Amino acid sequence: MAKVLAALRHHWKKSTFGACLLGWGGHWLYGKHCDNLLRRAACQEAQAFGNQLMPATMPLKKATVFLNPAACKGKAGNLFEKNAAPILHLSGLDVTVVKTDYEGQAKKLLELMENTDLIIIAGGDGTVQEVITGLLRRADEAAFSKIPIGFIPLGKTCTLSHTLYPESTNQVQHITNATLAILKGETVPLDVLQIKGEKEQPVFAVSGLRWGSYRDAGVKVSKYWYLGPLKTKAAHFFSTFKEWPQKHQAALMYLGPTERPPEEPEEKSSRPPLYVRLYRRLRLYWSSPKELPQEVAPENWEELKMSTIELSIATRNRQLDLTRTEDFMDICIEAESISKGEFVHRGSQKVRDPHMCSEGSQRIQASRCILQLPEGTEGSFGIDNEEYEAMPVEVKLLPRKLRFFCDPRMREQLLQAAVQ
Repeated sequence: MAKVLAALRHHWKKSTFGACLLGWGGHWLYGKHCDNLLRRAACQEAQAFGNQLMPATMPLKKATVFLNPAACKGKAGNLFEKNAAPILHLSGLDVTVVKTDYEGQAKKLLELMENTDLIIIAGGDGTVQEVITGLLRRADEAAFSKIPIGFIPLGKTCTLSHTLYPESTNQVQHITNATLAILKGETVPLDVLQIKGEKEQPVFAVSGLRWGSYRDAGVKVSKYWYLGPLKTKAAHFFSTFKEWPQKHQAALMYLGPTERPPEEPEEKSSRPPLYVRLYRRLRLYWSSPKELPQEVAPENWEELKMSTIELSIATRNRQLDLTRTEDFMDICIEAESISKGEFVHRGSQKVRDPHMCSEGSQRIQASRCILQLPEGTEGSFGIDNEEYEAMPVEVKLLPRKLRFFCDPRMREQLLQAAVQ
């Protein structure tokens, strides 16, 4: 023992390094063990769904998974196979996994997709945006938009996961919770934005559209990776060297919020007997002609000339309210007269919450808007964190267009908040 202590004293640098390495290795192994326990518990819960008895004449539910293996810097495929795939296969679903090979492929695959009972998106914000765009571009989108959608967060940015699932610092637990939520069957309706240019086909988004300096600086954060925790502030600081003040001028026309109609019942009532249907048709035939409907009042468009550092058009999905009586999207026009220090500070906040509306900004609630840009305008839009060329667009709110699976605990929290 004395020789060991003497050796440690004489080689204290090597001893310290070895102790640190051993401690790190033990912590890493313990983390892997905890992840395996989480996977095992999730698989046991999924197996309970798969062991449920069902009538022999009832077919298995078909689930079509759109997996983007390139998400999360190429790690999404491995994350899906280790954490989500075993749960889906044990649940008793007829699972078909469709892997995308290039950007935009999911849109094309959705046009060819046959009937399915569930659509599952495994990826990040870009994958969600592609799938819902392909889904809502279909000729029969009215029927396909009623198919419930599951989201397994595997990408670098997963905005929807904040609405659908509880926060978790453990990636394995977050993925398994999201996959189990699909099996539990609880859904919430989400709004969708239809964004249409003058010539292009419409693009659909569940988060929103951003145009301006904060977005432009945010996409360059990864270039300054070598600055560690200072990379976000550095990206915004260096962007002020190009031009200051940074102004984006445009014309905005918009319509106010619309009244929310009552939600349609999910189950249709049974068809009435033949004699009842005949009686109704005869009564309509012999009844007196109805008065001509009154002319619809013209739409009351508001017009606004703006000069801003950034424009944001966002859905209310982040602050979901199941009981609100009006449907609208939030338009945020950031103030242009700010200092460089405020720009760096607010830019760092917007990296964490892209559609945050800072104090002093102009806020507008609208159901539809038209954004007109001056000729020769350069730059890009960020639509659900995907880059598109900046151009004049019309943005229309499609309220409660799609239903997404959510964790039952999140739905319960939303209902409790509505009651209070």
